[in-house]
Amino acid sequence: MVLSALLMALTLYMVFLWVPTEQNLGVSQRIFYFHVPLGWLGMVSIVIVAFASVMHLVTGRERWDSLAHSTAELGLIAATLILVTGSIWAKPVWGVWWTWDAKLTTTLILWFIYVGYLMVKSYAPVGSQGQRFASVVALIGAIDAPIIYFATLWWRTAHPELNIGPLAESGGLDSRMALTFLVSLLTFTALYVYLLSERYALRQSANDLDELYRQTA
Repeated sequence: MVLSALLMALTLYMVFLWVPTEQNLGVSQRIFYFHVPLGWLGMVSIVIVAFASVMHLVTGRERWDSLAHSTAELGLIAATLILVTGSIWAKPVWGVWWTWDAKLTTTLILWFIYVGYLMVKSYAPVGSQGQRFASVVALIGAIDAPIIYFATLWWRTAHPELNIGPLAESGGLDSRMALTFLVSLLTFTALYVYLLSERYALRQSANDLDELYRQTA
């Protein structure tokens, strides 16, 4: 928590006081340092959800289900913030809050997948059948994640080139912008790990209490 707080303070200083203003996009470009890290977390989360769901089906261990459920909750928050920050950025740049751009549309699909997964976890039959339903939804989301990533390569899109991963364009950012972006990415990743560990521990405690209640009932 302390590390996340210190990194966030550093990130805010770099984004709003240190990094230069982009010449073409102006001040609106600063949301880039929040939007892209959130996109990274939103896509990574659904892959973790799918992996943990499959591991739960294979091993039957409750901890994998707790990890999947906790990650999905954080993933939904990240996906929501992706859409919100993207819309705020799109308005001054594209002149509209929303357009059916390939990357936007596939990200919206991811948001619905997160919602679908959590709804299945809440309302599906208790037991292996409900777990299978949730795993199928998670696997669909895991397929959507690379589609979002490669959308700028596969379709004509107004989004800029890739910023993360082996296919990311090099030299597209000023050195100070690139450093600020990397610090922001590290900050949001550290915050994500902290929140996930806390949520996972809370869910495990809830499961232990439920088990204790069943044994004493």
